[in-house]
Amino acid sequence: MVDRDQAARILEKYGQEHILNYFDELGSEEKQELLDQIGIIDFSVLENLDAEKNSRSARGKFEPLGAVTISDIASNKEVYERAGIEAIKAGKTAAVMLAGGQGTRLGFDKPKGMFNMGVEKELYIFQCLINNLMDVVKAAGTFVPLYIMTSEKNHKDTTEFFKEKNYFGYDPAYIRFFVQDMAPSVDFNGKVFMESRSKISVSPNGNGGWFSSLVRAGLLDEIKEKGVEWINVFAVDNVLQRIADPGFIGAVIKSGKQSGGKVVSKASPDEKVGVLCLEDGMPSIVEYYEMTEEMRTLLDENGELAYKYGVILNYLFNVKKLEEICDNKMPVHVVDKKIPYMSEGGEFIKPSEPNGHKFETLVLDMVHMQDNCLAYEVVREKEFAPVKNAEGVDSVESARELLKANGVKI
Repeated sequence: MVDRDQAARILEKYGQEHILNYFDELGSEEKQELLDQIGIIDFSVLENLDAEKNSRSARGKFEPLGAVTISDIASNKEVYERAGIEAIKAGKTAAVMLAGGQGTRLGFDKPKGMFNMGVEKELYIFQCLINNLMDVVKAAGTFVPLYIMTSEKNHKDTTEFFKEKNYFGYDPAYIRFFVQDMAPSVDFNGKVFMESRSKISVSPNGNGGWFSSLVRAGLLDEIKEKGVEWINVFAVDNVLQRIADPGFIGAVIKSGKQSGGKVVSKASPDEKVGVLCLEDGMPSIVEYYEMTEEMRTLLDENGELAYKYGVILNYLFNVKKLEEICDNKMPVHVVDKKIPYMSEGGEFIKPSEPNGHKFETLVLDMVHMQDNCLAYEVVREKEFAPVKNAEGVDSVESARELLKANGVKI
């Protein structure tokens, strides 16, 4: 909580005094809302605007990274799963669901996780994920702490929905919700946009902001008190993914590596998916649009794609290393966007062209800040059913077919 004087000092530090231009004209509730916003926004992203704008324009030297393959995993299944179950039983693992998005692209104006995948019965995206995690709970005989990251926009809907649905059978004592940190939106001169006289224009700080948001919410102390050493972070929109997967956890622990990433073999050289690889000798992710034609088509000694392992946003990170990364500050990316705003005259404007910057951190940078990362290959048809579009590729329709193929009644 900050008062008027503290807010003024914060804004003066970053040259954003205009945010309080209409403060004296606001009602008491609006004044408090604006002060609360100023108190929680991370204005430090503005400090290196020019330097950070091109923070990912210069990439290093890429090299392929091999994986623990599906056949490797089958050969070591018992060893990996035993090690994973032991870690889960000992309370050393937790899971974090990235669920801050809305279902806009699905034609759905609620949190994406509330979308009903069912045809003849109710089966929500959140429910699919909880059901998958319950498989692990049954195998390990204990609940896995689950942290669900929401956004300012969908927090109330999400928490009320879980409560209404009795947490889909999960023990609510093991579930915590936290809100993703927001970053200010600015014009091309670095001045923060206002949405109204009492509301700053903000946006979520990217999928790499999950750990800093968790820390700011005061949950890291709880995680450390529980003795959690590993966090499995995953996106809300893959209804088939295995969460806190004992085989995955066990393989990473047995490998001695700091992190792990679940991957699938690319369907084709041109599939639009980021690939887990090495960059200047460190684990990294090269986006599909960053790959040259040579990289896309390069074959290894077995005649298979050298850059073949696509990421599915399901990672295992070590808590101590995450703390180190958080202390060292992750790179901030500056993205040009069309940002609705209130003009100096008080008029609300929706631009037709990009008119400013948004700031975001990316989980792929979190991977690149690891000393090493185990690529863990999973069967695509069993663990990758993303729900990104209303129809076509990676759609509600394709995910429903994959759910049915895996024996899930919808």
